[in-house]
Amino acid sequence: MRRLRRKAVTGRSEHALLGSPWRDVALTAVMVALTVTVFVALARQGVLAGAQRVDDMWLRIMVSSRSVPMTAIARFLDLLGLVYVTVPIRIAIAGFLAFRRRWWLLAAFLSAVVLSELFIGTLKGIYDRPRPPGSLVATSGASFPSGHSIAASVTVIAAVIALVPAGRRRAAWGAVALAFSFSMALSRAYLGAHWMSDAVAGVLLGTSCALLTALATGFLQRRWEGRREADSVSEPPTDENVPEDRR
Repeated sequence: MRRLRRKAVTGRSEHALLGSPWRDVALTAVMVALTVTVFVALARQGVLAGAQRVDDMWLRIMVSSRSVPMTAIARFLDLLGLVYVTVPIRIAIAGFLAFRRRWWLLAAFLSAVVLSELFIGTLKGIYDRPRPPGSLVATSGASFPSGHSIAASVTVIAAVIALVPAGRRRAAWGAVALAFSFSMALSRAYLGAHWMSDAVAGVLLGTSCALLTALATGFLQRRWEGRREADSVSEPPTDENVPEDRR
């Protein structure tokens, strides 16, 4: 009943960004804490040296396991992560949300994308990590973190949050989005375009951007709709909304 009244007050079919606010807070806090921990740890030379040994071993495994079918799949994922593909997809999602007048969902989606893009250039400049040798695809800029992994994860996860209401369907689609994100990460290491730690850090950062902006926008959405509902309940009746037999 409350959901129906809220829909009548707002006059829109826009679903809530948050399902269970405190559960969403806990999930976002864990993801952000994990992301910050990884980025802070890899800024230390001792930790980075240890991570580099693992990255070197992983790259050798990737090179030794290359095959024609797997390389084709990895190259296709590389194509999906290019700006010529991600930008039209993002514009299409944003356009759909704007067309449907789902302004809170649009704000969450665009905020996640913008925040992630700001992080990519800034962090690459700070860490300035060299890329692995012998990449199978063209690369540019520093290696850490992986721009492909960030762009893929923030786009698909923010899209799921914006397009699918909270519940089992969102959880299922979220799992698919995470699987795609880690597939992108693995493909970057497989192609030799990034170290594996670059790619994993990219997935963590992209996911954190999507969750954090959805959480912040969701609380603003709940607060705004709560005020609208309170104003509607406290508004005195007028002749326009009182039946004729009760006037």
